[in-house]
Amino acid sequence: MVFSYPAAHRSDHRDHGVTVADPYRWLEDPAAPETAAFVAAQNEITLPYLRSLPLREQLAARMTELWDTPRTDPPVRRNGVTIWTHNDGLQDQSVYYVQRGDREPEVLLDPNSLSEDGAVAVVVASLSPDGRHLAYTVSEAGSDRQRLHVRATDTGFDLDDRLDHLRFTSVAWYGDGFFYTRWPATDPDSTEPVRDPSVHYHRIGDPQSADPLVFHNDDDPEPGYAAEVSHDDRYLVLTEYLGTSQRNGLLYLDLAAAGSTITDRSAPQRPVPPDTWVRLVDHGVALHAFLVHDDGEFLVHTDRDAPNGTVVRIPLTDPGHAATVIPEGVAPIESVAPVSGELVVLRLDDASHRLERHRPDGSILGEIDLPGLGSVSGISGRYVDPDVFIGYQSFVEPPAVLHWRQDLLGVFASSRAPIDPDRTVIERRYATSSDGRQVGMFVIRMVDAELPGPVELYGYGGFSINLTPVYSPARLAFIEAGGVVVVANLRGGTELGEEWHEQGMLANKQQVFDDFIACGERLIEDGIATTSSLGIRGGSNGGLLTAAAMVQRPDLFGAVVCQVPVTDMLRYQHFTAGRFWTVEYGVAADREAFGWLIGYSPLHNVGDAASYPPLLITTAESDDRVVPMHAHKFAAEVQHAAGGRSDQPLLLRVETRAGHGLGKPTAKLIEESADIYAFLLHHLQP
Repeated sequence: MVFSYPAAHRSDHRDHGVTVADPYRWLEDPAAPETAAFVAAQNEITLPYLRSLPLREQLAARMTELWDTPRTDPPVRRNGVTIWTHNDGLQDQSVYYVQRGDREPEVLLDPNSLSEDGAVAVVVASLSPDGRHLAYTVSEAGSDRQRLHVRATDTGFDLDDRLDHLRFTSVAWYGDGFFYTRWPATDPDSTEPVRDPSVHYHRIGDPQSADPLVFHNDDDPEPGYAAEVSHDDRYLVLTEYLGTSQRNGLLYLDLAAAGSTITDRSAPQRPVPPDTWVRLVDHGVALHAFLVHDDGEFLVHTDRDAPNGTVVRIPLTDPGHAATVIPEGVAPIESVAPVSGELVVLRLDDASHRLERHRPDGSILGEIDLPGLGSVSGISGRYVDPDVFIGYQSFVEPPAVLHWRQDLLGVFASSRAPIDPDRTVIERRYATSSDGRQVGMFVIRMVDAELPGPVELYGYGGFSINLTPVYSPARLAFIEAGGVVVVANLRGGTELGEEWHEQGMLANKQQVFDDFIACGERLIEDGIATTSSLGIRGGSNGGLLTAAAMVQRPDLFGAVVCQVPVTDMLRYQHFTAGRFWTVEYGVAADREAFGWLIGYSPLHNVGDAASYPPLLITTAESDDRVVPMHAHKFAAEVQHAAGGRSDQPLLLRVETRAGHGLGKPTAKLIEESADIYAFLLHHLQP
């Protein structure tokens, strides 16, 4: 089959102080008629082709069966009121249930009723300490923009409260309201970078215009802030983050002194004086995650001078003299949950999870046994409550919720695996990367799979994000059809601690691509794949990974799936959330960073597209995290390099009424997954 691509005009735009062509700059405007025409023309080629693939409908049907498995998230319990989400299997959005004591559960909030196509999702949900109110935010079509509502848990009706201009916000209850973060008002279609947030207090029943200002950084508009209140209501703690860096700052406000002036409706509302705040830690030094206040000291999870993580006590009267509570160990600490009067430590053990229990003084109490090689998706509980709920899943076991209380571990909710785990093989393999380091990867297949076979090599490699075992109905359908799924733990994550992350960021970013390529070569050496049957897939930063790997080693892969990718490394920082990533990638305005960015930027390194394997690029029209211009410009450049036509597909798929992935309806997930895996199975031939 010969593919002919729509003509996209090339401008003569150049910048960055040197001769760097940017012929598709016009595709950066999502509202331009020319962009809409480009997208429509691409979909007219891509969608019929994907729907025509031989296994596409069979995969969609099987994925629908596999997705039709009930799943529940860990509940939240406050003052005898319990709230949790449950999905019957094929519901586009999970439904919120409420239970009072031993009464029968009732539906509290059904997001599926908020839109006809399931594209409105609940992003944040927070139950008040008295159990009377649920504050929740909604996002439409996958946007990062959110609106907050408050629902009474006894009636199931929303109050009049409406809070706008929210992104990445937290809800920290205090008194008869809560602290939250909001951003300056912008046009809904704007792609301008977001900056200059402020922290406010909202009293239930008040208009947002009456919300007093609690904190604003008058000196620097760049950092973001997340608010939380200590379990004893004594301190308001702000986590100050610069972009996506884990090296955050900590500030706190003594609510015993300032709380009444914030919550008192009868008093004139004035901003909290800046000098009332105490800065405990500056950002840019190390991770500092606040855990709990204990008798004038903060317990904090940090990786300062301890790349694998530790827990320390910081005296508020003498913060320079922190004392180690839980020392650094061989297995990195991913997070710490202060629950049931203990510190439950989530450790990484060769890219899977285990849970340790510690007293507040650091002494170990033992472990909470998990069912097997899997991942903890969440821990729900409070420091002052005895109940702890743990979300657990694995590659073959659907999400379950474990209930731990006073040394007893039970099951709150679970579902039977739709595929017999005994029919699958999960093994750990290792590749030797370009610098000699060993890179681990999970290999998942059916017992009777023929090798070499069609392989999906999946990676991410950035932003401290770890790839641990997670349940995916789409992957299960792929391995049932004879495929092999490989999940690689590349540099850029923290599977081996913060040093593993640092070895894959900024000037070291090429190491991530080298790790990925080494994994592919090892799979071929081991007889699991051939060059014609080795496919790669990744999304977001993982889309950057697959695009870079393809332009660097097109000979190694039989097919490439590049989802919601970052491809223009010289201009990413100029759009919406892109400015948050400069701490991970660097910025082209810096001469040194420009050198490494242009060295691997996929858009600027497109070569002879005739040598490229079949390529499927995906994006979504409402993606305001990684804006669609990255996918559009990359597709246009690759298709131009192919002379406007090719024997192998070089395709762009643009989803409507969807974003970066946030809250994507189940129906759209199935459709997209069927397209992707039909594409891989059709083009990956051993």
